[in-house]
Amino acid sequence: MSTLPKAMRTMRIIALPLARPKIPPDHGLRPHAVFNPNRMLIYYHFDLSQGNSINRQDQSAIKRAVKWTSTKAADLWAGFGKAPEGSWKLRIYELGERIVDRIDFEELALKGVDPSLGPSITHPDIIGQHANEVEISKKQPPREALRIPLIYPPSIYASLPSTGVNEASHPSIVHLRTLLTSREPRHRRGFWMWMAIAPLTAPFILVPVIPNLPFFFCAWRSWSHYRAYRASQYLSSLLDHGLIAPEPSPALDQLYASYAPSLSSIEDMPSPTAPPPRSAASQLNAPSTMLTDNGRPPNDDNTASSLQSNAPNAPKTSQRLLLTRKAIPHILQLFCLPQSSAADMYRAVEQVRGRLGGT
Repeated sequence: MSTLPKAMRTMRIIALPLARPKIPPDHGLRPHAVFNPNRMLIYYHFDLSQGNSINRQDQSAIKRAVKWTSTKAADLWAGFGKAPEGSWKLRIYELGERIVDRIDFEELALKGVDPSLGPSITHPDIIGQHANEVEISKKQPPREALRIPLIYPPSIYASLPSTGVNEASHPSIVHLRTLLTSREPRHRRGFWMWMAIAPLTAPFILVPVIPNLPFFFCAWRSWSHYRAYRASQYLSSLLDHGLIAPEPSPALDQLYASYAPSLSSIEDMPSPTAPPPRSAASQLNAPSTMLTDNGRPPNDDNTASSLQSNAPNAPKTSQRLLLTRKAIPHILQLFCLPQSSAADMYRAVEQVRGRLGGT
C-alpha cells in the first residue's frame, strides 16, 4: 500500500529517471532536440484527474462525443486482440502493438493527459493562439488545493551536474519544462503531417472485405500527436502558473537503490547496455554491506549516488539504465497504480535500452 495521502494520489506526476545525461555533453546538438543524449531520459506518469463529478457536468457535447468515440475505438481495438488465432484481425492487432512499441514513450505518456479533467487554466489552441483564460470556478477547490506534486527520487537528481540554466528552479522542474519545450513543436508538425496524408489513402477504400486501414492509421497518428501537443501546452501552462511543485520521495529513492543495475557488470560490458539486475534480496542488503571511502556505511537516502561515486574507474561518458524491469511491479504497488500503467513503463525501459545502444 502507498504511504501517500489520498489527495496526493488524486493529482500527481511521478518522474521515473531511466538514464543520466551524457558526460561530457555533446555541444554539437541543439538544446531542444527531441533525441538529445545531453538530457536525462525520464518517464513521466501523469495523473491529473480531479474527479469526474466536477468536470462531467461542464463538458461540452463535442467533448463528450470525442470521449465516446475514443472509448468505442479502444473497445474495437481490444476486440481485435481477442479474435481467433490466424485471423486477419489478430494479425492486424499484433502488428499494431509492435507499432505502438516503436512510438516514443514520451508521446505515449503525454497523450494520456486529458486537460479537461485537470485544473482549468489558460493554454493555447492548435494554431498557437492563446484562448481566453478560464477562471477557476466556485465548484473547483482553491489554488492551494490544486498544487500538483512532482514526485521524484532525490538522490538521482542530486547527482546531476549543474546545467547553468535557471538555477533557481529545481532540476525536476527544469527537466520537465525542457521535455515539453522539445516535444511541443514535434507533435504540432506530426498532427498536420498525418492530417495531410490521410486523404491520400482514399483509394484503399476500394479494397474489399478489409477496411481502409491506412486511413485509420493516419487518423490515429494525427489524433495521437494532437493529444500530445495539447498536453504539452497544458503542462507548460501548469508550470507557468506555479501549480507543479517538486516532492521528493524517499520510498522511490530506496526502490532505485534496490533495483539499480550493478556497476561491476557495466564495467565488463563493451557497450552501455543494461546488465541483468541482481535479486531484490541482495539489493536490499547492499546498503548495509557497502562502505564509503571513510569506512562508514552510506546513507540509505543517498545510496543511488553513492553507487556511482564508489566506481572511479567507470567511464564517465557511458550511459546506463538506472532502473530494471523488475522494479515496475513495485512502483505500481508503491503508488497504487493500475496494472494497465505497466505497459508504457515497460516500453519506456526497452526504448531507453535501445537508445543507449542495448539489444
